[in-house]
This record gives sequence, C-alpha cells and structure tokens, in this order.
Amino acid sequence: MTTSGLTSEAASPRAEHDNKAMGAESLAPQQTRIMGRGSYFLAWFGGCVSIGTFAMGSSVVGTLNLLQATLAIAIGCFVIGVALAINGAAGYKYGIPFMVQARSAFGFTGTRIPGLVRAVPAIVWYGFQSWIGAGALNMVSATLFGFDNLVFYFIAFQLLQIALSVTGFQGIKWLENIGSAFILCSLTYMFYATVQRYGDELSASLFTMEGSWGLPFWGATMLFLGIYSTMMLNVSDYAREHKRGTGGGLLTTIYAMSILPCTLFMGLIGFMVSEATGTADPIQVFANAVDNTPLLMTTLLFIAFAQVTTNVLNNVVPPTYVLMDVFKMRFPTATILVGLLAFLTFPWKLVQPESAAGLQLFVQTYSAFLGPIFAILVVDYYVIRRRTLDLDKLYDPQGPYKGVNLAAVIAMAIGIVAALIFSTVSWYASLVPAGLAYYLLMTRWSGCQRFTQ
Repeated sequence: MTTSGLTSEAASPRAEHDNKAMGAESLAPQQTRIMGRGSYFLAWFGGCVSIGTFAMGSSVVGTLNLLQATLAIAIGCFVIGVALAINGAAGYKYGIPFMVQARSAFGFTGTRIPGLVRAVPAIVWYGFQSWIGAGALNMVSATLFGFDNLVFYFIAFQLLQIALSVTGFQGIKWLENIGSAFILCSLTYMFYATVQRYGDELSASLFTMEGSWGLPFWGATMLFLGIYSTMMLNVSDYAREHKRGTGGGLLTTIYAMSILPCTLFMGLIGFMVSEATGTADPIQVFANAVDNTPLLMTTLLFIAFAQVTTNVLNNVVPPTYVLMDVFKMRFPTATILVGLLAFLTFPWKLVQPESAAGLQLFVQTYSAFLGPIFAILVVDYYVIRRRTLDLDKLYDPQGPYKGVNLAAVIAMAIGIVAALIFSTVSWYASLVPAGLAYYLLMTRWSGCQRFTQ
C-alpha cells in the first residue's frame, strides 16, 4: 500500500517511533507523544494570546456593557472547550492529524475542501499578527535606538517565526511552556494599566449602559468563539501530541481554562480602551496607557512575543499539514512556504482605523464555512463511524475513501446557506442543518453516500 503524504519511515500507518526529532512531523499516526497535561495546558495558554481578540472586543463597543462583554467571552470559551474536546477525540485516540481525520467524511480528494477552508484564515491571521508584532518591535527600536523602519522589522520578524516553525512540535512545546509565565504576568499588568489610565472614562458608560441580552449578545459570543473556530477543525493536529490517559471531561477543562484567561484579558482590554479612546490599534493604545518607558518596552515586547507563540501554534501548523497532504511536501519545506504566503495577505491593510469592523466581518464570514465542516466531522465520527476508524483504509488512496464524498459536500453547502442567512450567529446556525443533512444523506439517501472521482 502506498500511503499519502507520509515519509518513508512511516510507510505503515501503525509504524512505531522511538523518538521524535525537531521538524520530523508527518501525517502518520503519532506514536511518540511529547506533551503531558501540564505541558498541553501551557501550550494552549501561550498559543491563544490573539491580538484579533483585542479587535473583537473593540467591535462590540456600543452594543454590550461590561458585564455582557465579560459573559460573552466566558460563554464563547466554554463552547470552544467542549468543541475542541469533541472534535479532537479522533486525533487523540488514533494519533492522526486533521487532514487524515477528514478523509472518512470528505474522501481523499474531498479533504482538500476543508483543508483549504482551514488554511486561508490561518495564513491571514499569520500575516495580521506578524504585522502587529513587528509594529511593537519597531516602536521599541524607535524609542530606545532611534531606528524606525516597520518594513524591516516585519520582514525580520517573519523570518524569525519561519525559523522557529521549522522545529515542529518539539520547538512549539518549549516556546509555549517557557513563555506562558511571561504572558500571564504581562496580561495582568496590561489590564491593570488600562483600568488605571482610562478608569474615569470607563466608569460613566460601560457600567451604566443597558446593552443587549438578545441576538447581539449571542452574536458577540460567536465572535470570540469564531477566533478559535478554525482550531476546532484541526484540533486533532495538537491532540495527537498529548499523552494518553486524559478523559474527555478533563480535556474540556484544559481547553476552556487555558483559553479563557488570555481571551478575557485581551477582549476586555480592547473593549474598554476602544470605548474610552476610539482607538483600535493595540500598539497605539498601550503607548498611551503606559507612562513609564521601561514598562512600556516590556509591554511592547510582550505583544511581539505573544504573536510568535500564537502564530507558531495556531497559524503555521494547519496550513503546513494541508500542504503536506496535497503537495506531498516535507514539514520544514511546507512551514517555510506558509511563512512566505503570509507576506501576501497585506496585513498593513488590516490594521487601519476601520479594521475592527472588517475583522468582525471576516470572522463571521469564514465561521459560516467552518461550522458546517465541524458538524460533519462530529456526526461522521460519533454517529456514522461510532468512534471506530480503520486506519489502513484512511491511509489507502485507492481504498473506500477514494475521491470525494458527495454527502459531505452537499451537507456543507446546506450549512453554509443557513449560516449566511443568520450571519450574526453564523457558526451556531450552521451546525444543525449541516449535521442533520449529512446524517440523512449517509443513512437514508444512499445515492449520495458514495465517493466519486
């Protein structure tokens, strides 16, 4: 049997590996798992400091009050935790990545559809967050050394991230674990500095405005959830690295509680500062909020560092595995190409004053595509396959999963239509239509239950 996208050492899908070298990732079932519970928790904690959360907080100003914004973030994180545990179960059990997991639902060729849908937002966020990190470094340089060249720092920053990405999960593990303490301390200080600097402006409005507990509130939960809706698809890419022995309930807790602190801090900081100042650019916000130069430099370095930890984990691995599957690339080559593609997202266009509204629309739009895929994967694994996968068939390109599964494509289209109709809560709205359609097509209407070239 010829396996798809595997290295020669992994010709058998059940091949054992005694160790795992840096950058030696493959699509073969993961045998050597390098992250225990503590390490896995810290990896998710360090990888979820998204500046995009800041922008999402900015986008709900004038719609929600402070209590509503806080609850919206908390609910979003809880849903994220449950969704990650549910869809990551296949990867955790069998050690397979997302692109292999999706073959049972979409087929070998059809998997390129969810792969592309997952890869594009990752590359866009990669470029956006790299530009933010470069901006922070440039401000440090301009303040301390008088050297002000944002383009130079963007290129240098991106090359640094590419170099770190090539190390694979061994490098990711140590980067995230070591950086988590610095991230937590910095976030706590940034929140404190924001309240101290803008407290008077905040007290008059955020606590007294009525806000909304209706559709805008649930739409806000989806915005904060939507930032991670991409990771809900490819969570198996990470779950396969977690050592065996953790139950579903504990995994849900690990996911939710690792994501909540960073999301809550960043979302509320963006919410409060944008309400007080009207500014959505985090670099300008913290430059104004911190009067002490050493502390400002520390804050800016945190912003830059946080972009590295988030990009390397969340925005490099998914499109890398897609390239490995579709084009049979090796992991280091694919990570380099992903880093170069991030240059083409023109991230400087995403940090304009109107960027918060644009990013909100971006999240709502791609969530409309991600929700149906999530529902299809869950129904396929738990209902159709009954949590039992045949690995030999998943790695046989000429086997029963050859081609495209029409049932998955049709169900995905139905889910997308539902999501676009209810765009404010697009991810939620797409789940039942897509999942139900896939189940019916696979069990009742056998004409659509086939894989075709």
